[in-house]
Amino acid sequence: MAKYPTTTILFQALLLLFLPQSLTVSTTYNISYFGAKPDGTTDSTSSLFRAWSLACASTKPSTIYVPQGQFLLKNLRFEGPCANKAITFHIVGTLVAPSNYNFFKNVGYWLLFEGVDCVSIHGGNLDGRGGSLWACKKSGKTCPNGATILGISNSKNVLISGLTSLNSQMFHIVINGCQNIMLQGLNVLAPGDSPNTDGIHVQLSNGVTILNSSIGTGDDCISIGPGATNLWIENVGCGPGHGISIGSLGKDYEEAGVQNVTVKTARFKDTQNGLRIKTWGRPSKGFVRGVLFQHATMTNVQNPIVIDQNYCPSNKNCVKINNVTYQDIRGTSATEIAVKFNCSRTCPCHEIRLKDVNLSYIYQPARSSCSNAAGSAIGLIEPSSCLY
Repeated sequence: MAKYPTTTILFQALLLLFLPQSLTVSTTYNISYFGAKPDGTTDSTSSLFRAWSLACASTKPSTIYVPQGQFLLKNLRFEGPCANKAITFHIVGTLVAPSNYNFFKNVGYWLLFEGVDCVSIHGGNLDGRGGSLWACKKSGKTCPNGATILGISNSKNVLISGLTSLNSQMFHIVINGCQNIMLQGLNVLAPGDSPNTDGIHVQLSNGVTILNSSIGTGDDCISIGPGATNLWIENVGCGPGHGISIGSLGKDYEEAGVQNVTVKTARFKDTQNGLRIKTWGRPSKGFVRGVLFQHATMTNVQNPIVIDQNYCPSNKNCVKINNVTYQDIRGTSATEIAVKFNCSRTCPCHEIRLKDVNLSYIYQPARSSCSNAAGSAIGLIEPSSCLY
């Protein structure tokens, strides 16, 4: 199980934020100085990019300041490495995306940080203006995929705090190929019927921490993809949305596994799922192991605890799932089956542990359903365990 103490992570974040700036005087780049207008209609892309270019080239700790107001931005890529390792984005106002979704076509990201080290982003709002694209997708027309609001790629030592992400066209925040990333105090918001608007997605990354955040979207609140290791999620509220999901995994045969994941003190309200693991039914070298789900509260959740090892089913499932613990999981299920382990005949789930689970169905007894799942149950278990 993950043994990455929260106090250590917070201490590292404070060092990252304050220590470099205590060594020398910081330089501030206010995007208004470079022509940015807070009217929400004037293109401020070049102004923000100019501030980034100067901050990245400076040998002094640097702050990029976004004042109050709305600033229209096209897609931007903030690329490292930089000359200094102490760049702070201090956002007071709101960065807004173009209202015409056709502008993005399939660029992938609205704001992308690539190859950076020791960057922090604090406060403010990012508005992806995804409503018109969602409407297009719901109509059945041919539409662009849309853009993720914020991507952190191939980077390390990044802190994101107090940020609000609104109405993304696609995923809100994606962490890919990174090390030592902290996200804390985030608000992620999109309607429950907005398609593919995952809140935070983590893949191919080590040492990612998500703390003290509220996420409501039309898809997974947090999705955990291949290659996520040493992931710590604590004190997160989810709803609406599809819950916290490991997967889907197993899309590719050569795929990195997921291991050493802790989800602690999570709250789910009116969500499709609570704690979910899902894998494709096809051959893969992928795996899930060393997962702890601890202290979770469910309120009217359709599938509070679920493993679906036959996602888009076939009989060739090879994603191995073992050493998964559910401890102190409580609340109400919106369906009669509150615990469902649907595992593969050819690659059963092993070492599934239930410890003090108390779930009811509209304040009545609920049921468990198990297929090819082996493990143990300790303490009060409601509904009764069907593990063998």
